[in-house]
Amino acid sequence: MAEHMMHFPLNTSDILKSAALRYPNQEIVSALFDDSIHRETYLQAYQRSCQVANLLAKQTFPQGSRIATLAVNHFRHFELYYGISGIGLVVHTLNARLFAEQLDYIINHAEDQWLFVDPEFLPQIEAIAANIPTVKKIIVLCDSTEMPTSSVLDLTCYEQLIAEEPTHFEWPRLASTAPCGLCYTSGTTGNPKGVMYEQGSTVLHAMMSGSSQFLNISEWSVVMPIVPMYHVVAWGVPFSAPMFGAKLVLPGCALTGENIQRLIET
Repeated sequence: MAEHMMHFPLNTSDILKSAALRYPNQEIVSALFDDSIHRETYLQAYQRSCQVANLLAKQTFPQGSRIATLAVNHFRHFELYYGISGIGLVVHTLNARLFAEQLDYIINHAEDQWLFVDPEFLPQIEAIAANIPTVKKIIVLCDSTEMPTSSVLDLTCYEQLIAEEPTHFEWPRLASTAPCGLCYTSGTTGNPKGVMYEQGSTVLHAMMSGSSQFLNISEWSVVMPIVPMYHVVAWGVPFSAPMFGAKLVLPGCALTGENIQRLIET
């Protein structure tokens, strides 16, 4: 038979695009480094992910190129998950708790092209700046009023970089086997080893983990992943929560009992 029910493979971009259509007003709440609370909707997150995608699509990155992030759980990191993976590039989440030597090795081994970094982690990058020649641009995840300075690094502001980009993007249709994420092991036996996530497997994982058999997520749920987005993709919650329309709470870096309790109460 020539006709098929589904003519396209499973892609990560479909998850957030669907959430923007089905749950446009559902919130993503982020606790930021300065103790402030940021709120945006799935529709806004989708539009900003489109801006990220438009920015990256103008570059000359070959498909499968690695774009690194050194960031905790917040809305900008969430946007990067989709803006990077959705155009056929690979989100390489760097573990902020690794030693400088391990970060050095991982960045070089992955041949990361760009690096998106939280301001608080800049000293870690400054310490290895001379040893990571593949990284051509370092983008700080902040707005212009929070932009730090560095005597070692040439820095670019994330908000300024995406500000003029369109909020619509025609996502490419990628093979289900196309790589979309990269996470390295801790290196307990020798150097850290990279584990690649694929488009199709990531969508299927979100579908299964959010189902009633596992996390039982729905549009009436409020989900807060404590596990970092730089470690095993926060158990896939940044993909499963929007797939099922759940409110997503991203707790940032201040993971003390007091801070988590206050965030839950608010």
